[in-house]
Amino acid sequence: MQQLSSKTLVLTESNIDTDQIIPARFLTTTSRDGLDESAFADWRFAADGSAREDCVLNDPQAREREILVAGENFGCGSSREHAVWALTQFGFRVVISSRVADIFRANALKNGLLAIEVDTDTHAWLLANPGAELSVDVEACTLTLPDGQSIGFELDPFARTCLLEGVDALGYLLGQEEAIAAYEQAREAA
Repeated sequence: MQQLSSKTLVLTESNIDTDQIIPARFLTTTSRDGLDESAFADWRFAADGSAREDCVLNDPQAREREILVAGENFGCGSSREHAVWALTQFGFRVVISSRVADIFRANALKNGLLAIEVDTDTHAWLLANPGAELSVDVEACTLTLPDGQSIGFELDPFARTCLLEGVDALGYLLGQEEAIAAYEQAREAA
């Protein structure tokens, strides 16, 4: 992902933990397939399995939104890649908050989900303006608001490279196979 433009889906709640993103009962699989149905399951569905009409995640346009704006301290709680998998399977490619839990951010970046932290004023504006059209430029590490204001964000250089190339760490290493082979050959010759 080099650039992305999308309207936002906003969850104003703070301290959204990984068990809310994907409840523990759905952690029995090592496959990502179908985890979109488990994303925020306790928010989206009543005990009888019916969809809750008051949940913004059940809005038909929710699946078209690739940018999730969430309240402060998003992704706190236990470390679980399943939370990231559920979000990406749901269709999110970017999560924005004023604070993102460190473990969640690491899992997100390893799995192709960009987690951006913004200042409190920008965060407050994003929370108050659901559906705002934003642009994200991974190469430039900028978030552009509808009024054209550009906000820089920090991104680890290796994570940035992987996002730009659309690979995870293993995919990056596999892409270096020729260089690794040449290095090994040079060592054997010496």
